[in-house]
Amino acid sequence: MANLKEIRNRIASVSSTMQITSAMKMVSAAKLKKAQDAITAMRPYASTLTELIQNLSGALDSDTQNPYTEVRESQSVLIVSITSNRGLCGAFNANIIKKTRQLMGETYSNQKVTLLTIGKKGSELLGKTGQVVASHDSLFDELTYENAGAVAQFIMDQFQEKTYDEVVLVYNRFKNAATQIVEVEPFLPIVSDPSSENTATTEYLFEPSQAEIVNDLLPKSLKMQFYKAIRDSFASEHGARMTAMHKATDNATELRDQLKLTYNKARQAAITNEILEIVGGAEALKS
Repeated sequence: MANLKEIRNRIASVSSTMQITSAMKMVSAAKLKKAQDAITAMRPYASTLTELIQNLSGALDSDTQNPYTEVRESQSVLIVSITSNRGLCGAFNANIIKKTRQLMGETYSNQKVTLLTIGKKGSELLGKTGQVVASHDSLFDELTYENAGAVAQFIMDQFQEKTYDEVVLVYNRFKNAATQIVEVEPFLPIVSDPSSENTATTEYLFEPSQAEIVNDLLPKSLKMQFYKAIRDSFASEHGARMTAMHKATDNATELRDQLKLTYNKARQAAITNEILEIVGGAEALKS
């Protein structure tokens, strides 16, 4: 059994760790509230715009197809992997990296796969594959629609120049503070949803023309979709970190209580030994 000084040092160390994890939990909870409000407010607009664009682009004539709706034989794929810049958030980053490697090794094993990473954790680990063409780790430092739109525009230009035939986003979709769902979301090309076409009953009046409206809205819709994915990942990161720090605080509290119990037992044993030594010494003097 460790001596009393060692146990006291361990109790102090665990208590210090518990204070740090508790503070990190509170910070993440405050950031989560703001990030959650942002993604909750954005989702209805983004989903409605995406649905509208899919319906309108699906009804375009073959002669007026937009470059972003061009479906080509998939020979080159760009995977946009969205992680975080910091750790201490459980399996948040590991799940994205695992899913990205799975797509590379299974789903797109017959195509040329290129990676674009957002977040330092993904850049560090996926960079070892030698397939990362660009990293935008500073995007989370100032997360705005303009900054996200610039990255989205770069991807859109690469697709339009036929550098890539397909683009997919891999990110954590925010459900609640304890649950993040790994999403593999097609980004380009834009493909109309057959189910929505069958159920759509709305008739639109176009001014100036359907093609011009679609061509104007498509880039905005793609940038909004990309920004939503970044925002989803941002909220998921804080939720995952808050949950991880909550569990770490609980574990530290449990460990501290166990150490205190061990310390009290060791202290009682030491006192008992001292009493026995004193009694033994007194008996020896009598005899």
